[in-house]
Amino acid sequence: MRRLQPDDLGKLATPAQPAISPDGTSIAYVLRTVDLEGDRDVRALWLVAAAGGDPTRLTAGPADTSPAFSPDGSSLAFVRETDGIAQPWLLPLNSREPEQLCTFPAGVAELVWSPEGHRLAFVAPARDPRDDAEEPPVVSDRLDYQSDGRPRSTPRSPQLCVFDLRSRSIRQITHGDWWPRNPVWSPDGSQLAFAGSPHGDADRTGDMGVYVVSVTNPATPSRIGPRHGTVAPASWHSDGRTLFAVGCAGPSDHPAELLRLRDDTVLSLSTALDRTVMPGAPAYPGGRPQVTMDGAAVLFCARDEGCTRLYRVPVDDPSPSLVFARADSDVTGLSVSIGAARAAVTLTGPKSFGEVAVIDLVECEPREVTSYAASTLQGVTLYPRVRRAFDISDGTTVEGWLIRDPDAVTPQPLLLDIHGGPHNAWNGAADPVHLYHQVLAAKGWCVLIVNPRGSDGYGSAFLTAAHGGWGTEDAADFLEPIDTLVAERLADPSRLAVTGYSYGGYATCYLTSRDDRFAAAVAGGCISDLASFVGTSDIGHQFAHHELGGLPDEHPERYARMSPITQAADVNTPTLIIHGEADFRCPVGQAQQWFTALRAYDVTTQLVIYPAASHLFPVSGRPSQRLDYTMRIVDWLQTHVTGAVHK
Repeated sequence: MRRLQPDDLGKLATPAQPAISPDGTSIAYVLRTVDLEGDRDVRALWLVAAAGGDPTRLTAGPADTSPAFSPDGSSLAFVRETDGIAQPWLLPLNSREPEQLCTFPAGVAELVWSPEGHRLAFVAPARDPRDDAEEPPVVSDRLDYQSDGRPRSTPRSPQLCVFDLRSRSIRQITHGDWWPRNPVWSPDGSQLAFAGSPHGDADRTGDMGVYVVSVTNPATPSRIGPRHGTVAPASWHSDGRTLFAVGCAGPSDHPAELLRLRDDTVLSLSTALDRTVMPGAPAYPGGRPQVTMDGAAVLFCARDEGCTRLYRVPVDDPSPSLVFARADSDVTGLSVSIGAARAAVTLTGPKSFGEVAVIDLVECEPREVTSYAASTLQGVTLYPRVRRAFDISDGTTVEGWLIRDPDAVTPQPLLLDIHGGPHNAWNGAADPVHLYHQVLAAKGWCVLIVNPRGSDGYGSAFLTAAHGGWGTEDAADFLEPIDTLVAERLADPSRLAVTGYSYGGYATCYLTSRDDRFAAAVAGGCISDLASFVGTSDIGHQFAHHELGGLPDEHPERYARMSPITQAADVNTPTLIIHGEADFRCPVGQAQQWFTALRAYDVTTQLVIYPAASHLFPVSGRPSQRLDYTMRIVDWLQTHVTGAVHK
């Protein structure tokens, strides 16, 4: 038996994006591995039988994603990225020789098969002559000129297109500023539903609705469902008149719901659950809702107490029920077969960073058909996350987990790690992003992770409890659990540390500016000044309204109370600041402001900026940067808390 080490990053293999064949016998998926020598992640397509057995590699990668079976199961459409541009490819399963279908200068996204299997719908940015310039100026009258993970550019309205495999022709379905995404075919193949934001001020309001357009005779798309809010289509019922969508028909700071759209009526199928429906997104688990083969129900993912679980709800009865419950497991992908009562998911668990599993929708019990944890990390034993509940002095109860050596008998140095979001959540599943938890536990640390108010999976009231009160409303949710662990003699009060990324980086800065108990801090992807964040982040304007209670000039005192920078003079905690240079979500200036302020007040501090790294670099950045990130956190904490340099 051995414990996880930082360089085990190079051994990890994690499946994602499962696609089950129409007859339910096979599952295609993306396998992500790490090429340390080439300093890159490799994503290739693999195939495994639903009955189990050895998986077969289908493509070489290194950047193949989004597999989708043709309706007859004979081919896979997928997206291959080359030099940062994604193009549509087709793999006939009888030949195993993929071919590129067409070329778009700016690439494509979201390949979706038509019901008869002769066409593929996708979204592609519109062509603009300025794209030929080597370094054109960025010119915009919209707020969406930047999006984290992509170069800043003049906004180009993407268009919904259809590729005909028989004629090899491309037809543009939308024209104008519709900004389509999430295309879904109607059962007869005559229409496409999509999420659109055609209004001139949609970049300010965040409004996104469901639209339907004819494919055979395109005209102006018509909006169905909610007139306001943020809603995207997920699947179309076989009756041809019912669509299922995910979103909020009102303020987007409330949990996303599963909505049934039929005959100008909107019915929420998930309200009774009071949990956020999770369609899946980068750094967020879940999968797009799917209609079962008999058309009687919809399968969807929702987060409950930190874990993303699979639910079923009848199409005409808003009474969702849990499909299966496995302790501390996260559903990170979902697909449903058309011709068999089976679903394919990817699951993480306490001992696994991810496996492909098949669920019989009658028996409702997942059966894993891959075993990457056992094969890639043979002999490695993970410290478990032990669930705790902490009662806060105002009557709130928050859930948390401890990662530590269960045989430790003396108070340990403790690291509080704060998740991002703020509407994300920890759970008890193994986590490939935060490998330093395991490394520190092996060095005698106790790691505490807590879901404070604002975390997802505990109902809408809990989710919105810190709205307009970042830091001021949730600080006790972090500090009082530490007091509890100190009183229980699990944590040494003289050896406390705090870290976090994104919202967690903000909270790290906030806590060290308001509390002096921490011997060291690591602020990753942080926010230090909420007023400048609103004006520079790619989501700053929306966050001002949906998270912070209004614009900075409307509430200057509130922003001052919430912003770490206003009390930087009170910080004494040695602080490591880690940030991506190309971070547009929490712009790098936030880290620079915090670093400058701490240096001005002679606080021990260090700034680390990773070149060309976006906000999500700890999740999907270059392996060398992810490994360096892990090592620097361990080194800083060991040096400033225990006095021992990492070896």
